[in-house]
Amino acid sequence: MSQLRPCLAQPRATEVFTRRGQLTLFQDHLETRLAFNYHPFGHTYISAILDANDFTPTSRMTAAGIPDLFQRYEQLKAVEQTKDALIEDLLHRVTELEKAYQQTRLDHDRETRFNREVQMHEMELMEQITRIKAVMDQEPFLLVMIDGDGLIFQDSFLKQGEQGGKDAANQLWVAIRDYSSRNFPNLQSPKIVTRIYANVKGLAEACYKAGIVERPALIEDFVRGFNGSRLLFDFVDVGSGKDRADDKIAEYLKLNLYNCHCHQIFLGCSHDNGYARILEDLLADRELVGRISLIEGVPFERELVSIKSSYRVTKFDSLFRDSKILNHGFSLETWTNAVRSLPTASQSRPISPHPSNNGRARVSSSSNGAPSPQTWAATTAAAASTPMTDLTPSKPGTPSLQAVERNKYGQRVDRLDFKTIPKDELKHIKKLKLCNQYFLLGECPNLSCHHTHDYKLTKNERVILQAVARMTPCHFGTDCDDPGCIYGHRCPQSEVGRKECYWGQKCRFNASQHGIDTNIVKVTKV
Repeated sequence: MSQLRPCLAQPRATEVFTRRGQLTLFQDHLETRLAFNYHPFGHTYISAILDANDFTPTSRMTAAGIPDLFQRYEQLKAVEQTKDALIEDLLHRVTELEKAYQQTRLDHDRETRFNREVQMHEMELMEQITRIKAVMDQEPFLLVMIDGDGLIFQDSFLKQGEQGGKDAANQLWVAIRDYSSRNFPNLQSPKIVTRIYANVKGLAEACYKAGIVERPALIEDFVRGFNGSRLLFDFVDVGSGKDRADDKIAEYLKLNLYNCHCHQIFLGCSHDNGYARILEDLLADRELVGRISLIEGVPFERELVSIKSSYRVTKFDSLFRDSKILNHGFSLETWTNAVRSLPTASQSRPISPHPSNNGRARVSSSSNGAPSPQTWAATTAAAASTPMTDLTPSKPGTPSLQAVERNKYGQRVDRLDFKTIPKDELKHIKKLKLCNQYFLLGECPNLSCHHTHDYKLTKNERVILQAVARMTPCHFGTDCDDPGCIYGHRCPQSEVGRKECYWGQKCRFNASQHGIDTNIVKVTKV
């Protein structure tokens, strides 16, 4: 169009029309059409040119030419509109893509920043884990806990006193070190912490009476030597009292069971069924089971036999006794109290103050600090099995009278200290479901009794069974005057002067049978 516009200028058109005779009608018509299509002024400009030159193109154009032009113009305009719509759609699409791009860019920047922060945090955590692991790996140790009332060193160590204690500690350290190197090869140079809990005074007297040591002081020297041998070896005197060693070991076990520095716990308790409950509670967690090794001295007691297979078990034959101490005697007071609690049939036997020379004894923490036999039942059995002679003269032909002992308030008092009865033996007798009347009175009047009657009861078990029977309240309470009554007249769990017990309101004994004064001031003879 830029080339055509100069050709249609006013001077050029005038010159063309002055030579009108030289051009054909077709050429004039063609130029007119070109001018109409391409000149910006369209019909108006061409008409002016024609008027100026006295030329009338309509004479050469058909009547249908102009509508055709308008039609073609409308078609062109429609195309332009379609083109504009396409351009607008493209612009809208570009705008949307631009927004999406910006959003994606923001998301990418945010993810990049987040990933960088996460990576930095991960690096910090890894460094922290490395530091914590380094701390956890520092000062590894093995814990050895021994109930010294039952797991006792060999006689050769005890006889040497202080030097024997040092030798025993050193050999125990070597034995634990060798065991650790065989079973835990990845554990490098762990420290060995050893704690032995025992009633030292009771142990000394038991060893002296059994003829192991020449004097009780040698055991104290042994303890002194053991404590002075190594910095982390302690022989702890728990003093007199029931289950003191058991309780301390149980608490110390809980304290170190989850200690990351403690890699293994050695527990010397094969002689006491009381530890069965502690070990049973740990069976549910396999990881905790793997952290405990049992040291066997004397053979495992009945309730521990079924548990020991779940734990590592080791035995140091050169260090610890594999049998209980043979006690050649026990106090007359213990023997007397045991005999007084026997049923009438046993009380009718001759009485002698001489104790038995038979029976194995385990040193335990007793209330008076003196060594007691292995179990309370063993003491009473030893006393009951000895031929006895009554030193009290009796009138000829006069039968001995049975007595019911009472306190100053007239309340019946049963001579039986329930706290001295081993819990594991009580539990064993209860599981047998024995008939109290049949085994203690000689007959069972109940024809539909579902309890056991054909069990062969030992003398030890008979004494424990009587204690079990005392745990059932007597219907007559403290007013009962039947000397052969096998049931209880006071709550075995109550203490003197206290009206409450462990069972609280659920106790089968009524309030009048709690807190009873056990001092005997009068006897009712029947």
